[in-house]
Amino acid sequence: MSKVVRKTFLLFLFALFFQSHLSFGQRSKSKAYIADLKAITDIMVYDVTSPVAAVRYYAYSTLASYEILTLQENEKYPSFFAIFQRPLKDPLPQRVQLKNEAAAYRYALLFSASKLLPSGKKLIPRIESLKQELEEKEMLFIEQMAQTVIEYANQDGFLQLNNLKRYTPKRGPAFWQPTKPAYMAPVEPNWNSLTPFFLKSADQFLTKPPVQYDLNPASDFYKLLLEVKEVTDENDEEKNEIAAFWDCNPYAISQIGHLEFGLKKISPGGHWMGIAGIAARKARLNLNKTIFTHTLLALVLHDAFIACWDEKYRSDRVRPETVINRHLDKRWSPLLQTPPFPEYVSGHSVVSSASAEILTLIFGPNFSFRDTTEKEFGLKTRSYKSFNQAAEEACISRLYGGIHYRDAIDEGVEQGKKVASFIIAKTKAHFPY
Repeated sequence: MSKVVRKTFLLFLFALFFQSHLSFGQRSKSKAYIADLKAITDIMVYDVTSPVAAVRYYAYSTLASYEILTLQENEKYPSFFAIFQRPLKDPLPQRVQLKNEAAAYRYALLFSASKLLPSGKKLIPRIESLKQELEEKEMLFIEQMAQTVIEYANQDGFLQLNNLKRYTPKRGPAFWQPTKPAYMAPVEPNWNSLTPFFLKSADQFLTKPPVQYDLNPASDFYKLLLEVKEVTDENDEEKNEIAAFWDCNPYAISQIGHLEFGLKKISPGGHWMGIAGIAARKARLNLNKTIFTHTLLALVLHDAFIACWDEKYRSDRVRPETVINRHLDKRWSPLLQTPPFPEYVSGHSVVSSASAEILTLIFGPNFSFRDTTEKEFGLKTRSYKSFNQAAEEACISRLYGGIHYRDAIDEGVEQGKKVASFIIAKTKAHFPY
């Protein structure tokens, strides 16, 4: 081998090693960010955070890290504040050149979450460890940005929810009533009063009205009702596994005699944020793209739930469990525990279809993955050939679990897709791909 050839070969090996080392470093940074999000999810599970509140916390926490990113690389990652429906009253802090951008983005995420979450103090050890990697002026800049985002969050109507009129279940067989075992009060009936990020209003994408309540055996409603009972009575093993995997009910309660125990579980939004992390790691996204992916998904989940909750308390439809117990079988119980809020439309259908639209746009239509999100809750890993396949399974799981009629699932899917398409059109200039 000549000296020239040997030198060229050595330079090639060095370049290959440098590129591999750089790629590994980027993957490590992304992995750490995803681990921080998992820590935030764990706190939400501990706090028994409602599905709608969970996505709000994800949205504002990831937004804080993204907006610091945009001040560093504005041309590639424009600020979301410029296209939100609600203008930002306070100016963003003056840009500071960061020496350790990865630590800064993680610090913003965790610091914001620590202030927003009821048990946010559990994040302090992670925050303290990051302080060792940042200068004083960098921490001040990050905390100013986080505080700006938190103040913005405080103006969305969330702090005023407790002052709004309390919900009282309507009289009549067609309307929602609390269900066993705990007969809990309905969750966040005024959530549609919150200001969305992108949607013009909570009712921008209205669904079709639910099938009219009618117990005539020839009616469409009665057919929907029978389908719920018949599917659950099948006791099909595969359908039962699908229902359990996508349960995502933070309010599940186990009852032994006169004692009740809360079964803490992940929320639907938490499940899809977990899937985003799995996809980001498999695709080896760099840190910036990982932050962008999780932020956009969280913002879409936030608006999708506002639209969904607006319809839930408008139609206020009775759950299958209530009707079946009254008129078909007083001993019947759904496979899954009925969540404490009205039936129409299916929340998991709305947010799953919206999530699949976003993640498909980022990772492609044939992105296969193994969903390990529910493994820690004792459920088997499930594999999917695409995000759409996962979403379809998540949606139909509500029928398999006995907690939704089919029309609530179908209309939920349509609403979720409309919300996602609208937001994609507004944010297309932000996509760094």
